[in-house]
Amino acid sequence: MAAVGVLICVAAASIALGARSVPLGDVWHGLFQYSGTDNDVVVRDVRLPRTVLGLLCGAALGLAGAVMQALTRNPLADPGLLGVNAGASAAVVSAISFLDVTSVTGYVWFAFLGAAAVSLVVYALGGTRSATPVRLALAGTAVTAALFGYINAVQLLDTAALDRMRFWSVGSLASSSPEVIRQVLPFLAVGMVLALCLARPLNAVALGDDTARALGASLTRTRVLAMLAVTLLCGAATAACGPIVFVGLMIPHMVRALTGPDMRWILPYATVLSPVLLLGADIVGRLVTRPSELQVGIVTSLIGGPVFVYLVRRRRTAQL
Repeated sequence: MAAVGVLICVAAASIALGARSVPLGDVWHGLFQYSGTDNDVVVRDVRLPRTVLGLLCGAALGLAGAVMQALTRNPLADPGLLGVNAGASAAVVSAISFLDVTSVTGYVWFAFLGAAAVSLVVYALGGTRSATPVRLALAGTAVTAALFGYINAVQLLDTAALDRMRFWSVGSLASSSPEVIRQVLPFLAVGMVLALCLARPLNAVALGDDTARALGASLTRTRVLAMLAVTLLCGAATAACGPIVFVGLMIPHMVRALTGPDMRWILPYATVLSPVLLLGADIVGRLVTRPSELQVGIVTSLIGGPVFVYLVRRRRTAQL
């Protein structure tokens, strides 16, 4: 209940605070007594969809990170670190530049394809069955660097598409709208339900392949369904707001410290607490450079970079 309470408070702050100063009375008026004033439009038509999209995409990224960490038995797994978001981004940027795709509905399918393809590539480069956390992180970092180099090259060569891509490619909630939410909601809903239903099989997988088989878990089915869930979640979230990294890395670690290793608790808590981080970062980005904005993807990177270094150093110390 405390986690839900924190989420409600952060969501309320996301609606009330922003680059434009809106009195609290006008915030209430915009939500429940809409009459079309400038402040009503800011609250109902801009901040409310932005908050809803942040809730959905934050939950999706946190769930995807928790599932990837359990599936690979890799505490450093994250859709951003392992290149999944970069793959989705590269596919979307290609669709924008070469195929003139302009709608989120079109983005989604390319994002799914890119996310799935890069997941397979990173897993293969990491050594498949012999993959270790460090090898997967290095493979993901290499693939991510190559893909973002490609993305930057496409942006420089196609100036007409640059304006459409520049804010999206760093991760932003600024382009949120009810239409965007309606387009990605079915994919996010299916991915979330599928991920939450995999809690018990993922608990078995975390014990090792032999133990999982002895417990009756189907490793192939669990892995396929888990990767499908990650692809749906990351593909839809990336199509809606661009590549946002580190949310799926930090929150599962925080939740695991509170709940222990049981995925039946980790997945629901990650669903609730990940939007807290994403919306909190978005609020910070709107306030620190007021009246302009700092994109949420930049803020999460600034927070997540030191956290990632700390986690790597802690694991290395524990192994010595």
